[in-house]
Amino acid sequence: MHPIHFLMNSAPARKFLLSMLFFLPFSTQANDNFEILRKARKIVFLGDSITYGGEYVVFFERWLTVNHPELNLEILNQGIPSETVSGLSEPGHLKHGFPRPEVHERLDRTLKALKPDLVIACYGINCGIYMPLDEERFTKYKQGILRLKKKAEDSGAEIVFMTPPVFDKANPKFNYDDVMAAYAKWLVSKRVDAWRVIDLHTAMKKSLAKRRETEAGFKYSRDGIHPGSEGHELMAQQLINYFAIKPPIKNPHPNAYGRMMMFLRERMRVQRDAWLTEIGHKRPMRKGKTLAEAKMISDENTKRIQENLRTILNAQR
Repeated sequence: MHPIHFLMNSAPARKFLLSMLFFLPFSTQANDNFEILRKARKIVFLGDSITYGGEYVVFFERWLTVNHPELNLEILNQGIPSETVSGLSEPGHLKHGFPRPEVHERLDRTLKALKPDLVIACYGINCGIYMPLDEERFTKYKQGILRLKKKAEDSGAEIVFMTPPVFDKANPKFNYDDVMAAYAKWLVSKRVDAWRVIDLHTAMKKSLAKRRETEAGFKYSRDGIHPGSEGHELMAQQLINYFAIKPPIKNPHPNAYGRMMMFLRERMRVQRDAWLTEIGHKRPMRKGKTLAEAKMISDENTKRIQENLRTILNAQR
């Protein structure tokens, strides 16, 4: 028998190889970005309704929990629906009874209360207020991003920007996704100034084109704005690719892996709403629980998350 075949048919050898796959660095993905995670204790996500929905945040947190339990990071979602970084709001939005909220109205309070080590921000889809590309609106977006970067860094946090996702809704008058592409291109251009930027827009656009080669009507988003589960998973994968230093655990325990997502999602939501209520903002929304109540619920979910993590890791041995 060939020595390799012997090894692969040996249970102890298989366990050893799996353990090496899990713990050794992924040599083809040497990644300095991982050091940001290694040094961090708390990550805060900022964004609009896509971030508030938070499924991509949960997918990302599950990857971290399973593949890097040694980091023990706290992740807080502080997205707010309809929010902008530009401070703009179209007249038609007033039909909801309020102008679009702006992140800068709450940013100082958020940074002071949460003291993040890392901020991950995704803005843009609302910032062009669903109108054609216009230099004045574009300037407002750029100024808002610059202010956000400065405030985050002045607070002591690193900041990573995600370019806006694809806008995928037909309009006979103009293509709003051209606006998102321009915003994304500008953000990506700031990499030459050592900005940390994940180009979600380009990745999503390429993926859409590929899927439509075999599924002509495929969409990540039913309304053209808010991605469904597949879209959020694609968003999370861009974050994972940005930080990853090794391949993810292969074939994790399917039941435990699915249950973990449920408990992470519940913990994310209760913490999100409690902190948004505690810090305050100007968008009419339901109130969250008190921080004390949210902590009790979060602690219970954390126990369930850890139970499922043990099941997954034990299955790898």
